[in-house]
Amino acid sequence: MTNDSTSSKPAHYDVGPVSPGIETATSFRTHPDLVGFSGNDMTMDAPHFYSRWSNPTIATLEAKLAELEKGEAALCFASGMAAVSALFLTQLRSGDHLILSEVCYAGVSELALDILPKYGIAVTTVNSMDAAAVTAAVRPETRLIHVETPANPILGLTDIAAVAAIAKATGAKLSVDSTIATPVATQALTLGADFVVHSLSKYLCGHGDAIGGVLIGQMDDIVPIRREALIHHGACLSPFAAWLILRGLESLHARMATHERSAGIVARFLESHPKVRQTYWPGLTSHPQHELARRQMANFSGMVTFSVGDGSTLARRLAETVKTFSYAVSLGKAKSLIFYVPTEDILRSSYRLEPTAAARYRDWIGPGGFRVSVGLEDPALLVTELEAALDRF
Repeated sequence: MTNDSTSSKPAHYDVGPVSPGIETATSFRTHPDLVGFSGNDMTMDAPHFYSRWSNPTIATLEAKLAELEKGEAALCFASGMAAVSALFLTQLRSGDHLILSEVCYAGVSELALDILPKYGIAVTTVNSMDAAAVTAAVRPETRLIHVETPANPILGLTDIAAVAAIAKATGAKLSVDSTIATPVATQALTLGADFVVHSLSKYLCGHGDAIGGVLIGQMDDIVPIRREALIHHGACLSPFAAWLILRGLESLHARMATHERSAGIVARFLESHPKVRQTYWPGLTSHPQHELARRQMANFSGMVTFSVGDGSTLARRLAETVKTFSYAVSLGKAKSLIFYVPTEDILRSSYRLEPTAAARYRDWIGPGGFRVSVGLEDPALLVTELEAALDRF
């Protein structure tokens, strides 16, 4: 009996490292028949040439992110704000009109209200939780509607499919900041959005050690943004940051399941505490838009917002006493974070809402809200720390 070991071998072996490596080179050997010197001549099938244009590690990340969001193409940037800036400055020109969620990430609001008007771009902030209000804000020159859902920091929701229908009917494009939801919960492109934006620094990285952003959409929309914004604005992602975010993506679904489960425990505790004025988490049946959350989110994420009236004293106590939590900004990390956002401060510095909209914000969150990013620790420890601080409040 012979042992022909070669007869059972497959025709092709899939060999190589289990985890992706990092390609840190800034330049790549090429040939004059393959690339030109100017980025204006770049095509999508061009080889890697210079890392501001494209890089193997970043290209791997972009492919994975596009797949997660069921998009044709993804384009990574040095931060979430760089991704939003690229979107706004490529899709809008002087004379165009942007409709923006009146409550969204503060940096995006400030970019829209402070910077875009300098370039002749009109901006209208609107309560995007109300589709009729979005319709009423549309003008003939409206080119882009940008919403954030769930909205940071109050966790209000926008019906993506409803607003996508409005955008389509009026010839505008819809972009959705889905950072808090993540593609585990919501795939905005499948609901009709043209673009989806993420701060990669949050849940997609998951470890709080890399800053990045991504813009995902159809190939025909992403290619010109790569050429105009990535190459010429220059906010390219570091290959090392891309590698850290790729590492985070490996555990994304498992982490989001834990974030959701623990956030539910924390939210239900806060909702039951007599000193808590209001608690918002999309998974609570008491959330005003819980039914929309059930339709639009397969995972309710790890963010909880609560208010106690004037929370400035409680904020100081938490900052001085918590051990499992960190009193710090940002969200979506393995480490649990808590931070107080005074209402009048954010209305003055970032949102600058007209009186009716400002009153709506105050009704929702009161004098201020605590933004709680529930991490991966034992939720019983988080509840114990919150309970000790609230009982002394």
